[in-house]
Amino acid sequence: MTTDPVPATAAVPPDRQLVRELWPLLLAAALGLVPFTIMGNFLAPIAQDADSPVEVIGSFRGLGGIAALVLGATAAPLIDRIPRNKVAGIALATLAIACLGSLLSATAGWIAFCLLVGVGTSLLNPAVSAMAADRYSSEAASGRAATLVTSTTTLTAMLAAPLLAAPAVIWGWQGDMIGAALLCSVVALVLVRRPEKRPADRGPAPGYVEAFRTALRVPGAVLLIALSCVRTACFMGQLAYVAAYYDQVHDLSPTTFSLVWTLSGTAFFVGTWWSGRFLAQDRNLRLAPAVLSAGGALAAVGHTALFLTSSLPLALAGTALSSIGHALLAAGVITLLVRRAGEVRGTLMSLNGSGQSLGVFAGAALVGTTLALGGWRATGVTLALLMAGCAIAGQAIKPLPAKEHHVDR
Repeated sequence: MTTDPVPATAAVPPDRQLVRELWPLLLAAALGLVPFTIMGNFLAPIAQDADSPVEVIGSFRGLGGIAALVLGATAAPLIDRIPRNKVAGIALATLAIACLGSLLSATAGWIAFCLLVGVGTSLLNPAVSAMAADRYSSEAASGRAATLVTSTTTLTAMLAAPLLAAPAVIWGWQGDMIGAALLCSVVALVLVRRPEKRPADRGPAPGYVEAFRTALRVPGAVLLIALSCVRTACFMGQLAYVAAYYDQVHDLSPTTFSLVWTLSGTAFFVGTWWSGRFLAQDRNLRLAPAVLSAGGALAAVGHTALFLTSSLPLALAGTALSSIGHALLAAGVITLLVRRAGEVRGTLMSLNGSGQSLGVFAGAALVGTTLALGGWRATGVTLALLMAGCAIAGQAIKPLPAKEHHVDR
């Protein structure tokens, strides 16, 4: 049973109504994180079953990022030309095949697994975000719906590990993979059978090349995607090494550090949820540049407090602040892209996803290099300077009245 799109002049529906209407899309977004979460949680037994070193199997995950980066960029216009529920269904089916293929427990199978998961997520995330936004003709509701997808993936990243660990005690990582494959298959069928909603005023999708040109003409799109890439590099770079930092500097055991990880995830979730709701009430997004700048500034302060202090309470405060700052930036970028994209919403979501994939690689390399050259303090200064730059760049985003056309022709 479906509901009619919310009129353009209507207020943003309450979050509980949005969740009730979007639950298949939110579930699909959550499932996109599960395969790699299983791989990460059970990397040691997976490597043992594959008779390969942990370092070798773990390095294959980078192949998924490469696949997501390449396919996300090259296939971006297809998200607007092919029915998005079909794209999401194909993506979930790809994830299901990857999970089942991992049961071969062979090195070649894990290479295929990582490539397929990268392909699946590069299609799933922009398709689901665009579908959630397209369900509502109100631009404010569209932006809020898209940020709910982001909040859901954040919540999943925080909760997936313990939820997957409990049943694995009984059936091992193989059982988790089978369960993930079944869930992906069921949700794929639900989405394929779910009628796709497109705003009544949305014109026909542009051609492949024209979609890129149109996307680049969306005011602020290039800068927003660049901000998203830099933000992801800083945040994911921090997350890649933060466990080692707390171990070396604050002598926290892995068990205790799990509480720090929960703190970071909770702060990011709350920041994304609140800022998405706040921006949804800002009809013409007049305050969006301020939200972007505040996010960059908070993240800069957070990175500084985390890496440039020997005090554990200050480090914990820095962890929370950096997560909140990155959440504000993430929600601001998604809201602005969704509400300005017009007929290339799927294209921009896919290009933004590719920018984030690039950021993941760049972030790990950046933090690894600064750590090797100057230690934790150099890492903190570098990340803080980059996020301060994002705070300044956020002010260059000019707000547009929602009623104006989004693309200069």
